[in-house]
Amino acid sequence: MNGSTLTSTRRLFLPTLNGRQRLGATLLALLLAFAWLVPWLFDADPARQQLTRILQLPSLAEPLGTDHLGRSLLARLASAVRLSLGMALLSVASAAIPGVILGVIAGWRGGWLDRVLGSLADAFLALPGLLLVLLLVAIAPGNFWALYVGISLVLWIEYFRVVRARTRVLVASPQLEASRLLGFGPLYLFRRHLWPELAPQVLTLAAFGAASAILAMAALGFVSVGLRPPTAELGLMMIELLPYYHEAPWAMAQPILVLFVLVLSLNLLAGRDPR
Repeated sequence: MNGSTLTSTRRLFLPTLNGRQRLGATLLALLLAFAWLVPWLFDADPARQQLTRILQLPSLAEPLGTDHLGRSLLARLASAVRLSLGMALLSVASAAIPGVILGVIAGWRGGWLDRVLGSLADAFLALPGLLLVLLLVAIAPGNFWALYVGISLVLWIEYFRVVRARTRVLVASPQLEASRLLGFGPLYLFRRHLWPELAPQVLTLAAFGAASAILAMAALGFVSVGLRPPTAELGLMMIELLPYYHEAPWAMAQPILVLFVLVLSLNLLAGRDPR
């Protein structure tokens, strides 16, 4: 593979990042490093209680201090970031893949298939997303899969509607029509003509969707209908530490700050310069 081909392939799947996106990617990389390096460098169980070390201030032994049950906040925050990013990645992948595929099929084929898929998306939109997630959580309280399925079912519609609208325009382009007349198959047409135009929008939706998934999980944890203790989750950590904000405001601020930086990094990564 020569240099020009490699560059074209990189641009096809990895659009160039602007300044704000690079800042978002840097913040996200730092959070990833924090989440995955802490278990290697700091030997602490996020669920281990030490009642003789309740609400201790940050120290060399506990760089971020301990919570109301003497658990290491450093270990719990690293575990919570891994959980949030894992949920976000899984939900976005589960929503984006069917959303993009169905959107391309509906926009390309049109006709009755487009109407059927559009009606299916409208049916999901008729049920508020938060209500759908709460319904699944009520069926299986405290289970990870209920959160994952509920968030994925809410997110896929955005990909479908955006990709379908864009595909309708692209299939009528002279470039795609010329390639079709030359005998190129659907896979080549998608890779060569559709995906380069769809990729920036899909990746932007993915970043926003990941931020939405993280906020949804944190909100459900904060109102005590999400994951159950002793799971280290940002929203659950906030509600557990809330009664102690007078005695240990530094402990209460930590999951809030991490959630803020996490969502900010994804929103910056999704942003594009207005041109």
